[in-house]
Amino acid sequence: MNKYIDMINSALESYLPKSDDIVSQAMRYSVENGGKRVRPSLMLGFCELCGGDVKKTLPLACALEMIHTYSLIHDDLPCMDDDDFRRGKPSCHVKFGYEYALLAGDALLTLAFETALSAELDPKITVMATKELAVAAGWAGMVGGQVCDLQNEGKQVSLEEIEKTDALKTGELIRVACVLGCMAAGRNDKIPFAAEYARCIGLAFQIVDDILDVTSDTQTLGKPVGSDDENEKCTYVSLLGLERSGEIVSELTDTAKKALDGFDGDTEPLKSFADKMEKRKN
Repeated sequence: MNKYIDMINSALESYLPKSDDIVSQAMRYSVENGGKRVRPSLMLGFCELCGGDVKKTLPLACALEMIHTYSLIHDDLPCMDDDDFRRGKPSCHVKFGYEYALLAGDALLTLAFETALSAELDPKITVMATKELAVAAGWAGMVGGQVCDLQNEGKQVSLEEIEKTDALKTGELIRVACVLGCMAAGRNDKIPFAAEYARCIGLAFQIVDDILDVTSDTQTLGKPVGSDDENEKCTYVSLLGLERSGEIVSELTDTAKKALDGFDGDTEPLKSFADKMEKRKN
């Protein structure tokens, strides 16, 4: 899966504004700030697995990464999680100011849809994929999960409520990455298998985040640790403990890999990717 990263980074650079105005600088700073490119890599991985054209799918993958980056800019704002560091560097609002960070996030969100619609796929596929991306990012998807997350602060909530929040806030962009990979390749029949893989990977990814917030350190993680406790958030770790949370991550990873049995091609890269996400340290 690592082979996609240089391709994604090069394409992102071509889509980002070259202007020296402060919002353009803030956009480039946040997108180029060392992301793991998990979501666009998953999209290209499923596209290739389904026999699709990875290069034609790149605009959709870049659009997804722009949406992810905008969400991180806004997550770090004082009115949200109030984090001063992201990936070991000052958060966008610390570097450029609250108002310009807010606008940089807005600009990345709108640029994402401009970029998605430039994909040289069948026009019907491009339109449907862009609509799917909008739904996943919107009020019933990622934004809805962020609302749940804010409303859960300072409350004792159930495991089911935490899972719903995580499935929306973190899982929706991972789900749409995998689904759009199949869609771009014209293999909608494979979407259920991709969606199950994504469901498990997305939840496991968030639980690992919760674990690292307790067990890691700021230098390794690249952002402040202990923020869940500081913001009085219920997490898998706070409800079930570290040991059981780790067991659930392993169970989800195994289920994700089994979902790939629904594909005919070489699934080893995506299986290895799932293992890598389980064992990540940042």
